[in-house]
Amino acid sequence: MTDLAWLTATELVAAYRDGSVSPVEATRAALTAIDAGNVDVNAFVLVDPDEAMAAAERSAARWRSGRVLGPADGVPTSIKDLLYTRGWPTLRGSSLIDERGPWTEDAPAVARLRETGAVLLGKTTTPEFGWKGVTDSLRYGATGNPWDSALTSGGSSGGSAAAVALGMGPWSVGTDGGGSLRIPAAFTGTVTIKPTYGLVPVWPASPFGTLSHAGPITRSVADAALMPDVLTGSDPRDWSALPTPTASFLDGLDGGVRGLRIAYSPDLGYVRNDPQVEAAVRAAMAVLADAGAHVEQADPGFADPVDAFHVLWFAGAAKVWQTYAADAVRRVDPGLRRIVARAGAISTADYLDATALRVDLGVRMGRFHQTHDLLVTPTLPITAFPKGRDVPDGWHSADWTSWTPYTYPFNMTQQPAASVPCGFTSSGLPVGLQIVGPRHADRLVLRAARAYERATDWTATRPPLARR
Repeated sequence: MTDLAWLTATELVAAYRDGSVSPVEATRAALTAIDAGNVDVNAFVLVDPDEAMAAAERSAARWRSGRVLGPADGVPTSIKDLLYTRGWPTLRGSSLIDERGPWTEDAPAVARLRETGAVLLGKTTTPEFGWKGVTDSLRYGATGNPWDSALTSGGSSGGSAAAVALGMGPWSVGTDGGGSLRIPAAFTGTVTIKPTYGLVPVWPASPFGTLSHAGPITRSVADAALMPDVLTGSDPRDWSALPTPTASFLDGLDGGVRGLRIAYSPDLGYVRNDPQVEAAVRAAMAVLADAGAHVEQADPGFADPVDAFHVLWFAGAAKVWQTYAADAVRRVDPGLRRIVARAGAISTADYLDATALRVDLGVRMGRFHQTHDLLVTPTLPITAFPKGRDVPDGWHSADWTSWTPYTYPFNMTQQPAASVPCGFTSSGLPVGLQIVGPRHADRLVLRAARAYERATDWTATRPPLARR
């Protein structure tokens, strides 16, 4: 029998439909993978096998009776521990939160998953309040990488990415405020899309405001298109949520890239890449060109917006502490404490200037996409480095943004941006390819990602920790 832990969500749903696999079998396989691998990578902070198996039994009964709730019915699913989940603590990687709750409401994404019959396995690790691009916290320790457990999985959705890469469920829902889906996807060889802002409603509002998006981490592009069919839709608790889409994100997924105008920017005009990363991304552009896309090297023409991003990000981090006692900041991640202190120097004028730069960046990208359907870059300029560190050893900066220059600009512009694996370095570490589209062009981004996936064979490669 096919190893059920390695079937994608779309494959599982097809198997449920023809009766060859049961949600009970798939859930048992996911729980077995968690038991086998979580000790190596620390992907989960909470697993509820009894609840998961009970939900799988209910789903199996629905499939037998033909009363399926939705496209995710019976799919084993994990939730990043930033998203409220009824009945389970949402501790956000912090010792400041009392796990006694009460925990009475689901976040919108979790509610959609539950309503459509997904089997919820548990909660995945995050750094404290999701503040940085790696996944470690004083409360839960560090999350390792499935390709080498001594390395970081990235963050802040690093637990979700590690879980998916190791077959601990075919997909997970996470968040992305400056790259937090795309960073771990690139480091772990998984797939994601950060949807257009507002497409997936968020509640409670992130302290990082309209920088933060919610979306999937998966092992295939089809799954990255299927999960938004579940997660999207207006929610009264999110004032900025977009209307419910009228078509599936799977529609047109295999339409290819022939005739699309794709801008390839190897460095956005200001980034230095690891040579092996740059070579892998350049080879990926040749694949898209061979598939019929009109590829030309072009930069969108903006300077690094990191200073403006820092103003917005640091202000959000400082906002977290307003609900805690004055001495709370002494009991948190030292790096988070440092950026909260830096926020004290931010003035109202600084914040307004950063917002104005953000608006200008959005205008520039809007104009850029009038002549280029998509922008493609590396997802990250480097590959995974040792876990437990915010930056690589000997790095020129202490800020996680210094090694994520391709991701945070597109949180500022609220554009859809996907990451797909596009090869490996000589040491066997994954490299990510970022595909960015205009706002609301999520289907186009997914279509290009799928075209690249179909032309390559990276989906057949499993991490070393999964081969034991």
